[in-house]
Amino acid sequence: MTPTDLTVQIERGLADLRDLVALPSVSAQGRMLPETAAAVRALLEAEGFTVQEVPGDVAPVLIAEAGEGPATLLIYNHYDVQPEDPLALWDSPPFELTERDGRLYGRGASDDKGEFASRLAAVRAVKARHGGRLPLRVRWLIEGEEEVGSPSLDRVVREQAEHLQADGCWWEFGAIDPEGRPVLSLGLKGVMCLELRCRVAASDLHSSLGAVVDNPLYRLARAVTSLRDDGGRLTVAGVLDDVRATSDADRAAVAQIPGDGQAMRDTYGVTRPLATGAGYHDRLGLMPVVNVNGWGGGYQGAGSKTVLPAEGFVKLDFRLVPDQNPARVLDLLRAHLDAQGLADVEVVELEAHQRPARTDAAHPFVQACVAAAREAHGTEPVVQPSSGASGPMYPFQAALGVPCVAAGIGNAGGRVHAPNENILRDHFARGVAFGVALLERLAAPPA
Repeated sequence: MTPTDLTVQIERGLADLRDLVALPSVSAQGRMLPETAAAVRALLEAEGFTVQEVPGDVAPVLIAEAGEGPATLLIYNHYDVQPEDPLALWDSPPFELTERDGRLYGRGASDDKGEFASRLAAVRAVKARHGGRLPLRVRWLIEGEEEVGSPSLDRVVREQAEHLQADGCWWEFGAIDPEGRPVLSLGLKGVMCLELRCRVAASDLHSSLGAVVDNPLYRLARAVTSLRDDGGRLTVAGVLDDVRATSDADRAAVAQIPGDGQAMRDTYGVTRPLATGAGYHDRLGLMPVVNVNGWGGGYQGAGSKTVLPAEGFVKLDFRLVPDQNPARVLDLLRAHLDAQGLADVEVVELEAHQRPARTDAAHPFVQACVAAAREAHGTEPVVQPSSGASGPMYPFQAALGVPCVAAGIGNAGGRVHAPNENILRDHFARGVAFGVALLERLAAPPA
């Protein structure tokens, strides 16, 4: 295939992306999910995939298969996106793919419609090289619930295990760093989203009664400050006991990761980093963390209102590492709050939790991905034992025993989940090239 032929497939993939971004498939709000699933199904069927639609709790799950050859590659993507709010901070319409200075902006441009479109373009390119034939088996699972915690995925993976067996799984996301190096992630943190709630009265009170009635926001503040120290280390008793010991291979991989997060700090204007230098990547990928996502209760308007609120809430997420179990962490949190004299602070689990997962860096599939990245990008890839992000990788490893590698087209300034989400046009093209290199490498007869 000539560079011109590959360019044709890249441009076709960008046209697919434009059409997909136009569909506001926001799973948190139940918007356009069946319609987007139908659009994805049509794209796959046009390339010869047989597609099975499995009902999900929130949105359809698509399982597709095409090709035949010496290896089987499983690809995981999702077609749902985050809400576009706050709309006023977008510089162009969120559901209209817009190009400015080599960047393509739109909700889902990166996460995850851009990843899907680039991979489909790679499949087309490989088929074109082989006279319309796909020289390996490609199985594809594409869900519409990832942005709300993938509540159906564990069930679907276990029920459909026979149709999902593979030599390796190409995970749904990835990045190219500011120096142009592809970043491959071999694992994901788990995530557990919670709400702490506290009520002290049936209705709001005059603030003078704060002398004799406790304040729910104060109690929530006590709860939150008891969860970690000033350096970000979790202080819930027992919560670190199950953290898997870091292997020599993991330490070696972390040590070779370049940078210390400066690009991220510059992009977001960070003023209070918890880790820099050598500790940055260790903390990001290998240690658990608790985050305060939001706080509510009491008067929120302009000026003052002397009120003692009746109730309040705090939203949290825990990012977990192997071998932490979200259910055990939840039990430990409840026991911790009780021990702090905060038995009246209610703990409510939000969405479906996800368990952490990590692939052995020595696995042959990992090495195939590393070689394909080196070939496509012309530089040595960065291999992370784990991303700092979360996703539903655990069922693929627990139920299928499939090694997973995340490799994709994201960038440090991609603003995923935020206004002005974007990808670089050049990164999309390089993502297609990586897909071609990986598929061709897996399709080659064993030596």
